[in-house]
Amino acid sequence: MTNFFRVLHYLSRMLRRPYTDPHRLARYRDKMVKDLVRHAYNCVPHYHRRFKEERVKPSDIAAVDDLNKLPVMRKDEIRQNFNSMVSKRHDIEHLSKQWTSGSTGQPLVFYISESEDDFRKAKHLRGNIDVGQRPRHRWVTITPPFRFTNISKLQRNLRLFAPIPLSVFSSPAVHLSAIEKTEPDLIDGYSSSILLLANEVEKRGTDTVKPKLLFGGAELTDDASRRYIEDVFNAPFYDRYATVELERLAWQCPDKKYHIDADTLVLQFLDRNGDEVSAGEKGEVVCTSLFNYAMPFIRYAVGDVGVPSDEECHCGRTFPLMKVVEGRKDSLAILPDGRLLSPRMFTIAMRMFELYKDIDQFRIVQKKRDLFQFLIKKKGDHLDEEILQTKLESHIRKVLNIDKAQIEFRVKFVDDIPLDKSGKLMAVVSEVKKPT
Repeated sequence: MTNFFRVLHYLSRMLRRPYTDPHRLARYRDKMVKDLVRHAYNCVPHYHRRFKEERVKPSDIAAVDDLNKLPVMRKDEIRQNFNSMVSKRHDIEHLSKQWTSGSTGQPLVFYISESEDDFRKAKHLRGNIDVGQRPRHRWVTITPPFRFTNISKLQRNLRLFAPIPLSVFSSPAVHLSAIEKTEPDLIDGYSSSILLLANEVEKRGTDTVKPKLLFGGAELTDDASRRYIEDVFNAPFYDRYATVELERLAWQCPDKKYHIDADTLVLQFLDRNGDEVSAGEKGEVVCTSLFNYAMPFIRYAVGDVGVPSDEECHCGRTFPLMKVVEGRKDSLAILPDGRLLSPRMFTIAMRMFELYKDIDQFRIVQKKRDLFQFLIKKKGDHLDEEILQTKLESHIRKVLNIDKAQIEFRVKFVDDIPLDKSGKLMAVVSEVKKPT
């Protein structure tokens, strides 16, 4: 449960840091890295073994740059050593079990403590407040149903930073109807949901929706789509770059520059040899979280490609910049009735599936407008394939409101799921050519 006073405490300490003197910020980050590494070595069995194998002692990591003495950790390593990834200082029964979004088709399980979860909420709010959100703004968020309860009773009663949730599975028409009644100051959600909402507003020609701010995330939105959203709503649209396991990594300031959340994490951009790239060059995003202690993430490859920048932002914030985020560009699936669905809706639906824990990896391929193929790699052989197939099809149809007469689902069980045509692991792929 959210401790709202603790969230506000964390938030009050965070709000000034984006303007901190760079040298002071660097000293703060160095100390945080030292403390984290010492904790990981002493309390997390896998990190202890890892440091020993690399012949690195905690005293060898005295500053941010010293993190390069450690190898990059990938999701497969975490999965293979999962039972030794949690800190011995934490009782796993008292931790919150979380899953990543599954955008690669192979979600990652991780744990966080209650205080870390509150810290994450403060991180999330800071980026919003920084561009204009106020405590009592009416705030509508388009989100998965399992996040509806992710707000304290105190927040709701006081109406302080209290989002009004709308299901991501509802149609844009339903979203628009609810938003017209709510008259929000702020609309928040998956970028594709905001885009589809803008399409619905333009189609109806309504001028009743007048938010002050719009926030998107989870999916890469091109410049043309951002301008379109802003034109339709006559309000600024801000993108946030985040992962489920680490929360916000970077956020846009009023000048629309991406500022790295530098006081809560270390973001590195590495080439194929594991060396940091120069400003303006593409590199694999590798992150060290400075607040995850229950299950630390040190030099963790998040699965994206980004571009660091050495520019200074005119907004006055001293947090470093990144120019581009790649690796999350989703293509909308178009159904026979013309309805558009974001790939994110499929991955969310999969996460809500009762047998999700028995699936090691999946890929959903839209072969034709009326044909989707599900490639499923199971965890072991204990589960009957016919049962899984029947329940999965029923679940997806119910959640996404797709009837049998409209679309055919084909489920295929495989030993391994290969990379897609782009050479990446993507959970949802559409092979249907979209109309221009």
